[in-house]
Amino acid sequence: MIDFRLTETDKAALAKIRAEALIARKYARYYDENENEMAPDELPEAADFVSPSVPEIDLETDTHGPVMMMLQTIGNFWGDYTVRLRKRTSGGLGNAALAAAGSPDQIEKWGSLVLAMAITEPGCGSDPSRVQTTAVLDEETNEWVLNGEKIFVTTGIRADGVVCWATLDPKAGRAGIKSFLVEKGAPGFEVPGKEKKLGIRADDTAAYVFNNCRIPRENLLGGDESIPKSSSGGFRGVMKTFNMTRPMTAAMGLGIAEAALDFTRDQLEEAGLRIDYTAGKSTQNAAVEKFIELEALYEASKLVTLQCVYLAGKGLPNNMESSVCKAHAGSTVRTVTQGCIDLLGPMNISREHLLEKWARDCRITDIYEGTGEIQRLIIARGLLEYSRADLS
Repeated sequence: MIDFRLTETDKAALAKIRAEALIARKYARYYDENENEMAPDELPEAADFVSPSVPEIDLETDTHGPVMMMLQTIGNFWGDYTVRLRKRTSGGLGNAALAAAGSPDQIEKWGSLVLAMAITEPGCGSDPSRVQTTAVLDEETNEWVLNGEKIFVTTGIRADGVVCWATLDPKAGRAGIKSFLVEKGAPGFEVPGKEKKLGIRADDTAAYVFNNCRIPRENLLGGDESIPKSSSGGFRGVMKTFNMTRPMTAAMGLGIAEAALDFTRDQLEEAGLRIDYTAGKSTQNAAVEKFIELEALYEASKLVTLQCVYLAGKGLPNNMESSVCKAHAGSTVRTVTQGCIDLLGPMNISREHLLEKWARDCRITDIYEGTGEIQRLIIARGLLEYSRADLS
C-alpha cells in the first residue's frame, strides 16, 4: 500500500522549506515588477537565517527520494516561482536529457554544467517532431553546423549550455530528430535576450539563434548518427526525460495553488466564515463550500503527482501517470487560483496582494513540458489504444 502520510522528520524538513519560502516571498513582487533584473542566487537574509533543526532521516520510515523531492518543490514554489533564499539549482532540463541519453564520456564532461533544453520554435510548439532547426555534418572539419531559432528556453540566460533539438533530415520526421550539446560562446550561438511574459516574469526565459553554429562531432547526444526508417530514432528516448520533469512541473503549480488556498482561507476566516469539514453539503456558507471544493481538487492533483514519482522511485513505468498528473495539475492550478480570486472579490486582482501574481505565474505549468491538450492526447492513446494518425 502506498502511504504518503508525513512523519515528524518529514514535517520538520518541510517546515524548513516553508520558512525559507516566506523570506523569498518578500521579494516576489519586486522581481515581478523589475523583470529585467535577475533574482540573486542568495538573498541578503541567507547569511543570518537560522534554519529550523531537522532530525536525521530514517530510511525505513521517513519519506525520501522522488516523493520528498516533489514535496520540497511544492514548498519552494509556495514561496515564489523564481526567488529562493539560496538557489540550489544543480542543473536544468537539459541535464535530465543528458542523464537519460548521454554517453558516459558526455555525462562526465557536461554533467557539472547547467544545461537548458531548446525545443520550441516560432513554428513548432506542441509537436516537437516538427522541429525545423537543422544539423548538417561538415566532414572536412568533423563538425556539426546548426541553423535555426529557438524560443521560450527555460533557464536560457543562466545556463552554461543547452541541449538543442535539431533535425538531420526534415523529410525523416521524428526519426531525424537528434539532440546536440552546445556550450555558450560557441561560434554562431547567439542569445538575443530575456523574453517578456505574462507570468513568471523574473524567470530567465530566453530566445536562442543558431547561425552556422559549429560544434564538435562528438556533441551529438548519445552519439548515434543513424536515421532509422521504421522507428522514432532517438526521439522516443529523449522524450522519456519528461516522465520526471512533467510531475516536477505539476508540483511547481501545486505550490502556487497551495499558496492561493492558504491566503484565501485566512481571508475567509478573518471575515468570520468558519470552515467545517465535517458539515454536510449545502449546510455552510456558499463561499466556504466553494473553497472546500477547490481544496479537494488540489488534493486530488497532489496525490496523483506523488503516485507518479513514487512509481519512478520504484523503477516502474510512469509514462501514463506523468501525463495524467501534468494534465490534472495544469488544469487544477488555474481553477484554484481563479476560484480564489472569485471568492475574495476585485481587491485581489490588485497588486496589493500576491494572488493576482500567482494566477499569472501558474498559467505556465499547463503550457510547458507539453500542454494540457497534448497530455490528454497521450492519455487517450494509452487508454484507448489510438494511434498517432487516429488523433491527428
